[in-house]
Parts: sequence; structure tokens; C-alpha cells
Amino acid sequence: MTTMLIPRAVRAQAPALSKELAPNYGSTVCRRWKSGPYGYTQAKALVYSKYGDPSNVLSLHTHSISPSLPSNQLLLRTLATPINPADINQIQGVYPSRPPFTTLLGTPEPSAVGGNEGCFQVQSVGSAIKSVQKGDWVIMKNTGFGTWRTHALAKENNVLKIEDKEGLSPLQVGTVSVNPCTAYRMLKDFTTLEPSQDWFIQNGANSGVGRAAIQLGREWGYSSINIIRDRKTAEDTEAMKKELLDLGATKVLTESELQSREGAAHIIDWTGGKNLKLGLNCVGGPQTQALTKTLSQGAHLVTYGAMSKQPLSVPTGLLIFKDIKFSGYWVSRWSDAHPEEKKKTVEEILTLTREGKFKDVPFQEMRWDWGTEESVLKGGIAGTLEGFRSGKGVLVYGDT
Repeated sequence: MTTMLIPRAVRAQAPALSKELAPNYGSTVCRRWKSGPYGYTQAKALVYSKYGDPSNVLSLHTHSISPSLPSNQLLLRTLATPINPADINQIQGVYPSRPPFTTLLGTPEPSAVGGNEGCFQVQSVGSAIKSVQKGDWVIMKNTGFGTWRTHALAKENNVLKIEDKEGLSPLQVGTVSVNPCTAYRMLKDFTTLEPSQDWFIQNGANSGVGRAAIQLGREWGYSSINIIRDRKTAEDTEAMKKELLDLGATKVLTESELQSREGAAHIIDWTGGKNLKLGLNCVGGPQTQALTKTLSQGAHLVTYGAMSKQPLSVPTGLLIFKDIKFSGYWVSRWSDAHPEEKKKTVEEILTLTREGKFKDVPFQEMRWDWGTEESVLKGGIAGTLEGFRSGKGVLVYGDT
């Protein structure tokens, strides 16, 4: 990536920044963006130069991008970028994947841009670009690019084109790469589930991955048992159960119900004791041990998170006598290793979305305009790791 800064003498003569139409998030997107002297694009990015709490280490950096694109690069403007827990962990320095710190954006210290997922619109392309053109929507092929920015320069091989954006919103496209792909691959890659016969069980069922798994399982004919945390009131718990049942869940239990004798008996009754072949775990701790004990002979438990921050304890008998298999799954590793398979998976999920068979997770939208202050953006990112959020936080870009 190459970012060119406007010389001080030129900046002093800069004309007023141009303004165009505000966004209309339909099949086509008309946006306004900031244009500096001689066609330079004014851009902002949330960057960090050291690891720590996002509220302490993130800063809003302004820079300029030259209109003279290298032949193999394209200029992107950002439409929507989610705030995932892994993004926060990355900034904290506790995530296995860490983007390199550089000064390519003209930051005083080597820095990285936050975020790993998003929907972008191609604004202009270099002379050698063949696979995309102005107006196309793209997502990042690999993680670690840094998506919390109003504009970006990328190489052609950095992006995957969305072949058909009709009937889709930037939020739907911008949030497809992580949670839905995680659910899709875990349901398909670890064991063979027979439609109208086999079951899977998952905790964190109201999460983005959990909701995706419910809907994909329903679409493919898999029955599901979905575990949620007990809410503060019985009314809140029942409301969450109904929400997931309406989404396509077969059964919904709370963690306390799962760990009760009655809950275990219900699961045996529902599944026949032999058709519960897959477990999906994002919690860990004693709750997951209770979930694992319900699995059928030879089943597979796939762990993709540890929200409880407690280790996964495995009873020896489940290994020896029930032959339960245990695996971990990290969608970033799969995504980076299988870009073409990622594209196919994304397109299939978006087709289901377009057909009304796959619904969005609840969103908490935060608009990022040119004048949005740093404190507002950082405040919107804060709390992503806290429980009982009303929806996934997503940055939606306005007059940037």
C-alpha cells in the first residue's frame, strides 16, 4: 500500500472540500467523499501504535491519497465495517494474528489500522486492474488488512469481488466473512450430518455465529439444540428463546437447564441418544463440559471461542469410551488458506440472504461522517466484549 501526503505548501492553498450526495444503501450507493487539492482523496483511519485498551491506544488519523494510482492498485471507499470481539483482542495484543505496524499512512509512529472485516466500493482502479471496476463492491480476501478507515488503497489480489450486489445492503456484505462463514464451515467440515436425522448442539446460540448456524442448519435439514445464558428475568429468557425458535432453532435451553437432570433427559429424548453428532463451543468452562456429555458416541466437539475465559475440561471417559473428538477452529486461518473456497462460501450465504432465507443479526449502527469525533468512534467500539448487547456494532460510513 502506498499513501501520498499533500505537501504543506499545497495544503495551505487547498480549496474547500467538495461534497456530494449522502449515502443511499441500496443496490447502488451514492456517497459523498472529501476531495482535496489536485484530486487528492482525504481519508481518516482508526490507528494504534501500541497494544492496549482500545479507548487508550486508538487514535483518529487523517491522511491524503494521491489520485495517481499505481497500475496494480485500486482506491476503495468504505461502506460498512463491523466491530468484532477479535478486533478488540487484536488491539489488546492478545490475539494470535497481529498486523504489522508501518508508517505508510504517514503516522508519527509505526501504526496499524483496526478492524478485519467490511464492505468496500471501488472508487477508481489502476491501469492493470482487470477483475474489478469502479462501482463494484468487494470484501478483503485475507484478514489483517485494517478496515476501520474511510478509504483504502489495495492491490487487486487483496480483494474478493461480490459478483451480485443486487438486493443486498453494505451491512449484509460487510458482516458475511467472519460469523456466517465460521458457522458454515463448522457445520460442513468436521462431521457428516444427515438431513432430517442428525442434530447439533451449540452454546452462545444468540451470538452471530450461533444465529448463522441455526439458519444454515434449518436450511440444510439439521436439527439444533441451542444453549443460551439465563437472563435476569424469566420474561427476558423466554423472549430470547422465542427469538431463536422463530429463526429456525429446533430446541432452546438455558445453561442452568442444560446442567440439570431434566435437561439431559430431554436431550436424550429429542435425539434418540445417538444422533447428536456435533457440538459447537464458544464458551468453555463447566457449561461446555455439560454440553459435551450430551454428545453421542463418536461425535465431534468444535471449539471456536472462550467467552467464559475458562479452560475446557474434558472428562477422560468421553475420550476413551465415547470416542468424542475435539478440534479447534479459527476462521482467519481457514480464510487465508482457502481464498477461493471463502469466495464460494460467501456467495452461497449472500444468495440465501438475497432469497430471504438468511437474516441479519441485530445491528447497532454507528455512523461515521467526516466530522465524527474520535471520542465518539472510540466510545462506539468500547463494550464490544461485554455481554447482553442488543446487536453487533457496525460502523456505517456517511459523508466521508
